[in-house]
Amino acid sequence: MIGQRIERDGAHFAFTDRWGGVSSEPYGELNLGGAVGDDAAAVRRNRALAAGSLGLDPADVVWMNQVHGREVAEITGRQRDGEAPRVDAVVTTRPGLALAVLTADCTPVLLADPVAGVAAAAHAGRPGLAAGVVPAAVEAMVRLGARPERITAATGPTVCGRCYEVPEAMRAEVAAAVPAAHATTGWGTPALDVPGGVHAQLAEAGVTDLLRSPVCTLESADHFSYRRDQRTGRLAGYVWLDPQER
Repeated sequence: MIGQRIERDGAHFAFTDRWGGVSSEPYGELNLGGAVGDDAAAVRRNRALAAGSLGLDPADVVWMNQVHGREVAEITGRQRDGEAPRVDAVVTTRPGLALAVLTADCTPVLLADPVAGVAAAAHAGRPGLAAGVVPAAVEAMVRLGARPERITAATGPTVCGRCYEVPEAMRAEVAAAVPAAHATTGWGTPALDVPGGVHAQLAEAGVTDLLRSPVCTLESADHFSYRRDQRTGRLAGYVWLDPQER
């Protein structure tokens, strides 16, 4: 259920795998995405199971309606049903509130400065990487008192540069904006390294505490992959700060 969990001075980072939920194929088992065709009751149950495994109240988890852009929303309290903002990054100073990001090949980016009490989550696919959603998230954190050198950034399971084949023109377009994303597949064709590009953007923004999952979603049977399966579920990354650490 929780494929990876990281603790850093009162900041918590977690990434799910596909196991331990109640969804049927092709969404089996722990689909956390509510807009992929799965049964809504199953998704609610999966979200409750995942939150419970992390010691969270499901009501304290904030979701996004991700649109492959660069907009950032500041979250100040619990989210009502249907209130998920249409953005690709969220930031908060509220301790105990967990920010969640959904992916199935895109790069989930979790950020926290526990000294300032600021956390953020971002969804970086190819368009969001090129648009600069990750630098925008860091900038939003800084406006709320975070300092880049104190931020821990963790990226979760994502399609790797050896597997993310794209047309040459697309590689050139994205690499013009983010040179570190330029890649070649394992079979010699044009590709994009989105997590590599994300980490380069974070380093350029002054973030030095960088954690990167080794999991390629396309290669891993334990993770959902849109490029591999098309009709499939969604993984989640969660970041939150302990109330007592503020």
